[in-house]
Amino acid sequence: MPSEPAPPKIHEEGLRHQLTAGQMAMVAVGGSIGTGLLLGSGAAMEVAGPAAILSFIAAAFINWTVAMALGELACAHPAAGSFGVYGDLYLNPFAGFIARAGYWIGLALAIGAEMVAAATYMSSWFPSVRSYLWIVVFAALLLIINLRSVGSYGRVEFWLSMIKLTTIIAFIVIGAALLTTGRVTPQYNAQGGFFPKGLWSPLIAMTYAVYSFGGVEMVAVTSGESRSAKETPRAVWLTFLTLTFVYVGAIIILLGVMPWNHAGVTESPFVTTFRTVKIPRASGVMNFVVLTAALSGANATLYVASRMLFSLARTGWAPASLGRLNPEGSPRYAVLSSSFGILFALGLVLWAPGNAFRYLIGAAFTGMILSWLVSLAAHVSFRRRRSPQELAALPLRSPLGQWGSILGFIMVTIALIQTWLYPLVNLWSGLACLSVLILGYAVANRQRKSNPKESAPLA
Repeated sequence: MPSEPAPPKIHEEGLRHQLTAGQMAMVAVGGSIGTGLLLGSGAAMEVAGPAAILSFIAAAFINWTVAMALGELACAHPAAGSFGVYGDLYLNPFAGFIARAGYWIGLALAIGAEMVAAATYMSSWFPSVRSYLWIVVFAALLLIINLRSVGSYGRVEFWLSMIKLTTIIAFIVIGAALLTTGRVTPQYNAQGGFFPKGLWSPLIAMTYAVYSFGGVEMVAVTSGESRSAKETPRAVWLTFLTLTFVYVGAIIILLGVMPWNHAGVTESPFVTTFRTVKIPRASGVMNFVVLTAALSGANATLYVASRMLFSLARTGWAPASLGRLNPEGSPRYAVLSSSFGILFALGLVLWAPGNAFRYLIGAAFTGMILSWLVSLAAHVSFRRRRSPQELAALPLRSPLGQWGSILGFIMVTIALIQTWLYPLVNLWSGLACLSVLILGYAVANRQRKSNPKESAPLA
């Protein structure tokens, strides 16, 4: 069969190709290891108890299918537009639009979730300082970093991610030692057994588990600014293996060391764990680490969100001004526009502080899942259109092929439906998100048809 044409490179002209495989992986790891694991794991434990371990194992498999599908597509079509480009090429313009726009909305809201989490962590040290002040300070810091060159950004994100990654690995090692030496009695069957909330509870908790893994798709986005094509396969595998070890290992240790009914979202369960086992000063150190993790997650998320908006602008789906680059090679206006989730965070901590994190997680999840669904569907079409010889030439291939993407698509759809049904408020926010995307597509498509010439690259 004839091969598919590569996406026109003119759309993303001007981006600097400066990221190494390690930096690409750390952007994805930085975007993943944030509130999803460090704060959201507490919500998963509340919902399912020790059975949340099964939720994270299922999420790891879903993550594998998405990572492999995106890895193949990114090797064939490296682009900052990522799954939006894949949707355009292998599905239809609507799929390409909702993948970019939905993901951008989800990421922007996720930045707000990270800001809420960071303010939550700071409150343990400075309880008298209002949360919104911390959000303003951290927002200014993020904008300064993201408006610099991608090389500078990559170095900052690499070390921020390395701090939290090293600490969480140390947490897993220390926790395993506590459990195996008998210093801490395993809590897996305490407080109501392994399924204290029922056999279906792991399915309900899978929302938080899948959200925690959200970020693996960022590797495909960074491929548009990778130093060479050889960096992508290494970055994909490094990201997947790192996230799987960290998430599954951490949740096993958390639920073994700490009674599940002591978890919550008022502080990180990692901090609670160190306080529970009474390791001197460890809870304060861990609070610093989870604060770093939240800021790193927000930093990586803002980077990817701005590239999604940049891609929309360069292909005519958003105002052309959002596709302009500053002298450092950063899409300045796309970065500023993508920080709107911080305003949502400010509003929520002022008027709904008790539920701010959960509201933002539910809204961000829908946008992220749309990008996964489009990616998996595009990968199935990609596999069917490519010849065996063309597939063999790719530096990275999915072991399960198109069937892995089909199974992943089904499991992601189940996770999305479950998210909308529990709690039910997520259904209305999800439908509202879809309605906004459909309306946005109709308006943008009409404008594109009235001006068929795509927006030119802007330096």
